[in-house]
Amino acid sequence: MAGPITTPGPSSDEQIPAYLDALGIPGLADIHVHFLPEPMLVKVWDFFDRASTEYGREWPIAYRFDEPTRLELIRGMGVRAIPALTYPHKPGMAVWLNDWCADFARRVPDAIHCATLYPEPGVGEYVAAAIAGGARLFKMHVQVGVFAPDDPLLDPAWAALSQARIPVVIHAGSGPIEGPYTGPGRVAEVLRRHPELTLVIAHLGMPEYDRFADLAETHPNVYLDTTMAATDFTERSAPMPPGYLQRLGALADKVVLGSDFPNIPYPYAHQLFGLARLGLGDEWMRKVLWHNGRALLERAGV
Repeated sequence: MAGPITTPGPSSDEQIPAYLDALGIPGLADIHVHFLPEPMLVKVWDFFDRASTEYGREWPIAYRFDEPTRLELIRGMGVRAIPALTYPHKPGMAVWLNDWCADFARRVPDAIHCATLYPEPGVGEYVAAAIAGGARLFKMHVQVGVFAPDDPLLDPAWAALSQARIPVVIHAGSGPIEGPYTGPGRVAEVLRRHPELTLVIAHLGMPEYDRFADLAETHPNVYLDTTMAATDFTERSAPMPPGYLQRLGALADKVVLGSDFPNIPYPYAHQLFGLARLGLGDEWMRKVLWHNGRALLERAGV
């Protein structure tokens, strides 16, 4: 029997609008985009410039432009609400980053007001304050922050986020390199304590694809984002395991688009091309590229 109809993905950024028109969707609901304070962004790019030492492979930044240019580019690709995901790597950073995110949301009309958190005294209070101030999407990076997501210090913050139904994009998988607190076990413990929490597992949880898919299958508010998945770059180092495509197809309502723009080593279009060539069909792509992420953001009040 023939598989589902799959429109070929775009081979260049310029082809993205026509591709979205062919699918019949109004844009992209990309939930994993980074805009950062300039000094922090420079340090992030410097880190990726050393990727051959840190990760054992080159990682050229495809969109190394100033902020206005990056905003123009991401809008041109069809992203209708722009996240500004940030993440601290030490205590005392999160409040400063949240202040910057609030300012970004004020000066960029189509931005999503984002925020972040770190296991430290007062985290419950400043997360509640960020929510009250309008934050509607949070980011946590377990590997970079080198902390446990099930640290009891975070429980008040998890409770506030759960009650507000605000999604948290969490990088907890052990890719590109394993950390002392990465992996699905501690995320499962967070969900045991806070079963209504809305988590978006970044990068499909790679390389622990199947174990994070287990969480998405068994918890109503756990989603997977596609960031860097199905690209040539990632398939060389963290390929999807046998049988995983069938699981992705069955999880059609729990998968949302993520890209990692601008910190990607290939054109943005290649993320869409890679997802399309999985062959899961145009309806799956419509859900992943637009409907699922849009519904998740609308539920949070975006």
